[in-house]
Order: sequence, then structure tokens, then C-alpha cells
Amino acid sequence: MGKPRLKSRRRQEQGSKLARIIIGILATIGVIDTGSITIQRWGWISSISCPGANQGCDKVLNSAWGTIFEFNGHPIPLSLIGFFSYFTILILAIIPFLPWLNRSSIDLSRKAWWGLFLISNCMTIFSFVLMGIMVFKIEAICFFCIISALLSILILTLTILGGGWEERRDLIFRGIIISTIVLLGSLIWSSYIDPNRSIIQTNIKGAAPIVTSRSSASANKLAEHLTKIGAVKYSAYWCPHCHDQKEMFGQEASSKLNIVECAEDGKDNKSDLCKAKGISGFPSWEINQRIESGVKSLNELADWSDYKGPRDF
Repeated sequence: MGKPRLKSRRRQEQGSKLARIIIGILATIGVIDTGSITIQRWGWISSISCPGANQGCDKVLNSAWGTIFEFNGHPIPLSLIGFFSYFTILILAIIPFLPWLNRSSIDLSRKAWWGLFLISNCMTIFSFVLMGIMVFKIEAICFFCIISALLSILILTLTILGGGWEERRDLIFRGIIISTIVLLGSLIWSSYIDPNRSIIQTNIKGAAPIVTSRSSASANKLAEHLTKIGAVKYSAYWCPHCHDQKEMFGQEASSKLNIVECAEDGKDNKSDLCKAKGISGFPSWEINQRIESGVKSLNELADWSDYKGPRDF
């Protein structure tokens, strides 16, 4: 008689309510994190401050991996997927606390736990891929992206520990399948949109690789302002950081910049001018009769050049 009662109680088990509360709090932070990035990318708010350095966040969020696709000329940022994922997790986490959920709705609670496991598992694996891209491909650190990855890992951990799972084998088996599918899909996606794929094709006779990111209206205005005041970007076609700088502006805006090719074997190069200017690092900017090397965030360039226009970069 003891075993059936024990089994019955396990069927009634809805998992840890404390774990759900913490998951709900973490998901709320995730909604704010990814939501802020999304509305900033859409230009609804001014530039958000990134702890550590804005330059890293700008490089990561404006990279080829920062946008899923464009719809009617508007970018659909990757952060939007994160926003909907965290919002869904938040809804699933609060289901047991809804007033109309009673003892007859135990099955709904169990499905909610499986939903939490599925989404958080996908997000965690995808986050690992994104962290790899950020470090090894983009070579920059984005505080908001790291926060999102940590949130995903914590939510998955709490889901596994607090889900009151009856069959751990099912959990492990499904987790392996989900992880494998997401990992393979993420690697294929990241490889497909990798701008370095176009470098081999476009880097002919000293030509710089194609810029793939979309320009915001503010980036276009800044580029026009820089050209108007005589600002010059000294570059080399083979320099990855020079390409990163142009990706920050986007395809249309970067085409408006006054760019001087310094590599002697580069297309339409002005290597003599670069030598006369003492250019030794790429990219280098000459603004208001001052030359500095290194990738600059658009806000830094705006401040340096006394730009007074919109800054919804």
C-alpha cells in the first residue's frame, strides 16, 4: 500500500515553487536585458551604456550575427528572439501561481516544466555558440550578451534541480537530442552568415571585403558629418579591425566615409600619403587635425567630431 501512495504523491508533484519564483525573476531580468537591446537597435531609445566599454557592445550587436534578417528595411535583431524566449519562460514560470490553476491542472504544470526545460536548454546551447563567436570571431566582449548567457544557464540549472522529475532518463535523453539539434543548427547558421566567407571571394587584387551590416539613419548622418568636416579613415584591405569598423557603420554609411587605402598592394592605394602622415596602425582616424589608431565606437567618433545629430546607432 505504501508504494502506490508514494507513486501517487509523485504524480501530484509540481516541482519546487521557490525554483519557479527564482526562474521568474531571472526571466524578468532577461526580458529587460534583451528588450533594451532590441528597442535600442530599432532606434526607439538612445544608446545604452555598456559596462566595461561601449566599443565591445557596438561591435558585437552590430556584427553580422547581431541581426537575423531584415523586414521592409528594418533589422530584426537576434535580441528579439531572446526577448520572446525570456517572456515565454516568465509565463511558464508563473503558471502554478495563477488563481484558476487547481489540483486538476497538475498536468498543465508538468507540461510547463517540460517547456521550461526545452526553451532553457536551447538558449543555453545557443548561448555557448554565441560566446564562441563573440570571443573568436568578433573578438570583442559584450556585457549584455554575457548576462543573457548566464541567465540561460541559471534557468536551465534551476529547471533541472527544481522540476521534480520522475524519470531522469527521459530528461537526459531528450536533453541530448535537443542539444545536438540546436548545436548543429547554430553552427550552420553562424557559418552561413560569417562575413569572412565573403572575404575570400571579394578580396581580389587588394579589394576590401564586403560590408554586410545594415546602416541606421543615425550612422548615415554621422558618416555624412565626418565626410563634411574632412575626417579621414586610414585603412588596409587585409585588416580585420578595419572591416569591423566599417561593419559598425553599416554598408550604406561606410560607403560615404573618406577612406584611404594604405596597403601598398591595395586597390587604389595612397601608401605614400599614409607614410607621410606617419600611419602605423589600422584603422587610424584623422579628425580635427588629430590622428588616433584603433577601432572607435560611433559615439566616440561623434564626440570627437562634435557631431550634433541623432545618436540612435
